[in-house]
Amino acid sequence: MPNTQRVHTKFFKELEKTLSIFGNKYFSPDGSIARSAVLDDLELNDKELIGAIINNKYFQENYSVPFKNSFIFNGDEFKTALSQREYVYDGLTNYRNQIGLSVLRRPLDSFANENIELDFPYKDTVLKAGMDKSDAKRSTEPYLNKIIAKDEINSLVEPKAFRNTKVFGDVDTAYPNLLIKGNNLIALHSLAKRYNDSIKLIYIDVPYYFTEQKETDSFLYNSNFKLSTWLVFMQNRLQEAFKLLKDDGSIWIHVGEDGMHYLKVLCDQIFSPENYVGTLPRKTRDGKSDVPFNFSQDFDWLLVYTKSTNPEDTIVGRKVQRKYYETPDFPGREWRTADATTQKTIKERPNSDFTMVNPKTGKEYPVNPNRSWAVTKDTFQEWYDRGGIGFPDDYDFMKGHRPFRRVFKDEDDKKDKLSSVSSDLLLKDFIKTLLAKSKTTKKDEYVKKQQFNYAKPEELMKQIISVTTKEGDYVMDFFSGSGTTAAAALKMNRRFIAVEQIDEQLQLSKKRLNSVVKNEDKGGISKEVDWKGGSGFIYTELASKKENLIDQINAATTIDELTQIANSIGDDDYQLNIDINKVWQNLDQVTVNDVKNAMVDILEPAQLYVSALNADDPEEHISEKDRIFTKAFYAGDKVIDHE
Repeated sequence: MPNTQRVHTKFFKELEKTLSIFGNKYFSPDGSIARSAVLDDLELNDKELIGAIINNKYFQENYSVPFKNSFIFNGDEFKTALSQREYVYDGLTNYRNQIGLSVLRRPLDSFANENIELDFPYKDTVLKAGMDKSDAKRSTEPYLNKIIAKDEINSLVEPKAFRNTKVFGDVDTAYPNLLIKGNNLIALHSLAKRYNDSIKLIYIDVPYYFTEQKETDSFLYNSNFKLSTWLVFMQNRLQEAFKLLKDDGSIWIHVGEDGMHYLKVLCDQIFSPENYVGTLPRKTRDGKSDVPFNFSQDFDWLLVYTKSTNPEDTIVGRKVQRKYYETPDFPGREWRTADATTQKTIKERPNSDFTMVNPKTGKEYPVNPNRSWAVTKDTFQEWYDRGGIGFPDDYDFMKGHRPFRRVFKDEDDKKDKLSSVSSDLLLKDFIKTLLAKSKTTKKDEYVKKQQFNYAKPEELMKQIISVTTKEGDYVMDFFSGSGTTAAAALKMNRRFIAVEQIDEQLQLSKKRLNSVVKNEDKGGISKEVDWKGGSGFIYTELASKKENLIDQINAATTIDELTQIANSIGDDDYQLNIDINKVWQNLDQVTVNDVKNAMVDILEPAQLYVSALNADDPEEHISEKDRIFTKAFYAGDKVIDHE
């Protein structure tokens, strides 16, 4: 019979089994573990107790590190786990019940200047947290503590098998475009082996956190403690996403005003401040009168980080259509003009404080005290002799009034370096493309408002994709929604990986991407990029276990059979274990069918997935085609033949 009082983690199950060899020595009269007695003997280095613990395979795997042909037991971490509460209802956490900056888990004081981190409850946990409506209501889902629930977390995030795989169009089997159904945290872990250090751009429009419940609230989850839950949710996913980025890749995180500043501090911790690229506001409307304090906040935000810590790396860049001249004094060498000054003053660059004189005409050009010359008194002649400095009075067609730096086209071609991108340039493009004439936020024209209220337009994604990637690069969106990112990437000849959980949005994405492949989608950026159709993608799903479990429940005829099924579920999912336990309360008042119906109601919204290691198990009902796909996917091989 399932335990209706409490739910043990595997840590405590294994510990009870290990301690039982000592009789009642380490147990209280009520049968619970006498932790103080265990801790006391560990402090005294009791050889028999330590020997029993380190001979347990589970403790060896989770609380030790290999060393030559043996291992070193991490006693401190083991004692920390032992000190944790075993009741999953409590939400296991070592962090203070406040959200704010801290130093070494102590509140930040005015003298602290290093090791500062954003502190929030349950920061040391993993929260599976799906994003469909039923998940949002499950505010009791437990936070899995990273020390005490290692085994449960490992089971949660291990690579999963795939099911219902289908090919659309002409797929590159070595580097396929992917549309994946499933919980995005679990999907990120499943993608890691094949795609770590491979993704050039990750764009995510994350669930917005709002300080107050709103009709448009996209993070309803755990509303009683929503900010901490949202931060745990984001932390778990961003940590895994960062591993997938190439060294010169970038992640663009779309976030609302209320959560933006908390997320910025959290991202600094995950990516480090050195990886921060910039913040871009995106104008969403043109003013509103019915607003708090009579102030209309008309922007949301894009936080941009990179995996590179080298400021010289070209994380973003753009191709500029340059105007070149060909003149008799430089036959066969086209050239363009560039700024001959710097942003430094003559006080900062005293060697550049001089009047520049045109050797041909003798015309003088005094230095601007606030913008010194880019060359010095000593290097001017060298630059001039090789054509690097020009003067407007040398050419009738020249409109400027200041000396210029001359750059030859063959020099540009040799560098093959993209030009820098200013935030102002992107802002102008964002405003131009995202606000319609009515001055309301432009939406994704493929998506009807009643289907998906806040789908971003393809024009936005084109701007981001064009300055961060080149053709053939991988673009990823693991909050894929209506598939805007994937559609724009496909039309721009990039590869994509899109992850989504909600059926309605997946069906929309599948239909949309198929229409792009078939050249039936004429909207969005199709005309601008001259899209003619082609390419293809693979649709696949993280293989769910719940259908098989529901079949077993429906086939059961006794309470005992249902009990066995319930116990097996508890091994896979904490929350289901808790919920299933509740079914057995007042058993004398219910029938077998009552229990069946209750269990099915609990399982319907569940996110239980088949481990890739069990793909060949007949009881998991994975098709031969999906088994082949799963094995090839994790082996890094070509994934599927053309159909």
